[in-house]
Amino acid sequence: MSHPTADAVLDALDPEQRQVAEALRGPVCVLAGAGTGKTRALTHRIAYGVHSGVYTPQQVLAVTFTARAAGEMRTRLRDLGVIGVQARTFHAAALRQLHFFWPQAIGGAAPQVMPHKAALVAEAGSRLRLQLDRAKVRDLASEVEWAKVSLLTPETYPAAARRAGRDPAGLDATAMARVLQVYEDVKGERGVIDFEDVLLVTAGVLQDHPQIADTVRQQYRHFVVDEYQDVSPLQQRLLDLWLGGRDEVCVVGDASQTIYSFTGASPRYLLEFGRRHPSATQVKLVRDYRSTPQVVALANGLLAGVPAAQRHARLELVAQRPAGPAPTFTEYDDDVAEASGAASRATSLVAQGVRASEIAVLFRTNSQSEQLEQAMAEAGIAYVVKGGERFFNRREVREAVLLLRGGARSADATTPLGEAARDILASGGWSPQPPGASGAMRERWESLQALASLADTVAAARPGATLSDLVAELDERAAAQHAPTVEGVTLASLHSAKGLEWDAVFLVGVSEGLLPISMAEGVEAVEEERRLLYVGVTRAREHLHLSWAKARQPGGRGSRKPSRFLAGLRPDGNDPAPAASGRRAAGRKAPATCRTCNVLLTTGAERKVGRCNQCPATYDERTFEALRAWRLGVATAASLPAYVVFTDATLVALAERRPSDVAGLAQIPGIGATKRDRYGEQVLAVLSGADPASVVAAAAPTAAEAP
Repeated sequence: MSHPTADAVLDALDPEQRQVAEALRGPVCVLAGAGTGKTRALTHRIAYGVHSGVYTPQQVLAVTFTARAAGEMRTRLRDLGVIGVQARTFHAAALRQLHFFWPQAIGGAAPQVMPHKAALVAEAGSRLRLQLDRAKVRDLASEVEWAKVSLLTPETYPAAARRAGRDPAGLDATAMARVLQVYEDVKGERGVIDFEDVLLVTAGVLQDHPQIADTVRQQYRHFVVDEYQDVSPLQQRLLDLWLGGRDEVCVVGDASQTIYSFTGASPRYLLEFGRRHPSATQVKLVRDYRSTPQVVALANGLLAGVPAAQRHARLELVAQRPAGPAPTFTEYDDDVAEASGAASRATSLVAQGVRASEIAVLFRTNSQSEQLEQAMAEAGIAYVVKGGERFFNRREVREAVLLLRGGARSADATTPLGEAARDILASGGWSPQPPGASGAMRERWESLQALASLADTVAAARPGATLSDLVAELDERAAAQHAPTVEGVTLASLHSAKGLEWDAVFLVGVSEGLLPISMAEGVEAVEEERRLLYVGVTRAREHLHLSWAKARQPGGRGSRKPSRFLAGLRPDGNDPAPAASGRRAAGRKAPATCRTCNVLLTTGAERKVGRCNQCPATYDERTFEALRAWRLGVATAASLPAYVVFTDATLVALAERRPSDVAGLAQIPGIGATKRDRYGEQVLAVLSGADPASVVAAAAPTAAEAP
């Protein structure tokens, strides 16, 4: 099979993509909007570097955020005649290095990586006598991940958590720090590491063993980082150690698609790349080849509502496709009607010739999936739930791969690959026509049909390919969890849809309380919800349908309103009234503002303190620590969690405002009459300089009472 020359690689690119491909040396920052061909630009850049002799394939490490993206990159590079480039996720690359260097750095075999944290987090909570249900364990496990990717220790966590306004499962920062410590203790006792430790330990090995770091840096001379807006402090640290002071790195990202900040991801590394690398080449990709002008206009309009202070990161997309149908906006009476409406419209699209696999229904929360699944089943539409059982783990797929592997050993090389694969798959239950019924039989057939279609894809890309080539392709895809296309409507959360695209997209539940989600408090949180909707909009190539329901259940009170993000976007001009950030409802007292910068305070913690999170604290640290010591004493005497006495936000408010009497205490949110009666005199004594331990001892009879 012939491969393109270096010049031919460049000829396939537009002017901006070509600029990316030709920037083979030094730091490069690519700001790439949705649908602008960033993967094409990256793979052609690597291919051009290899074919022009600047790069050695084995010395290039391309880092992605999903195994699927890594598999897609390897496939494209192979089609461009480039073999040997390492395209992996951060974790896959780090784990490979950890296993290789562990015997040299530590000795013995590397420890086992836990697939999940829940059991050990629950054990840590039990040791601390915390009452945790499954939901709280899940929340605490997420907080453990956030702390570790943010490079926080149990000692440094409290201050960082207070600054970020974190409140996991109702625990205050001090209690969460204890969970972190005990979790690490339990993990050490079991001799295992978690997902984040793979990066932490690898970074530690590179930091502490210069000879190992030198070996890695000799191996990898050129780095590419995709989705750079989602890099966490831990991933950036590992990247810096891989580079070792060099600047041969190309990063690609779009700050408007930052939707994982709750996991520790931060766009600041992308936005500040030029400051860190003053000599960097910067290229903007804004030609949108994915979506019609109608979809692009809606996406651009959605970002036009971003606050002025954040608009510097926005990319204005320029549509390159012919015109298509206008996006639709539909209001339904209830969730059941909305799900049925999506199923009905999907049926119509299939009847018009749109493949079911090119249709997606996207939603904000996983709880919305069940109603949609039921509606699709009732309409007789095959569907796939993204995030369900992995394709290569399905029984019928595993059995079919075994059959193909056996057939490859005795196959007639003259038989076309597609025909040979179908002959073997037929013995596993595949038939040319799908079964008439839906359900398990149809799902099994769809899985086998996906393998048959993949055989056609391999044959088209590599004329003369054999069953052995197909099996090798399946092995590589299974390792990367790069599943072939299964024919069925995709049901997926907006977060899991990142990086994917379809001909038709249904965005359901575009209402206040879902988009933005009700728990989104503060400007930053609400804007991340806007970006999440933007990601959903930009998944559509041609057909885009947005909908919301007035009530949850049939016959319910229709109190829901369309999302504030739709303001100015609906062609009928029937826009929702502007909504306040966070949970503040109409009819309440005037909003509080920061006493330092006068910005609107949108979270409960900010309103308690009277200061936004961005402004520096104004309290005396000794006063705050004295209040914490007093709270700990009271909580210990009463056998209560410390936050039950007062939350950290309340302590900060006390330290900053320093009330001198009971009336002053009453002005602080979170200190009601009951707590003023129980703790008021003690708090005032501590604020006046009394020793916390003495105050607790003097009030022992009342301190032990339940709050």
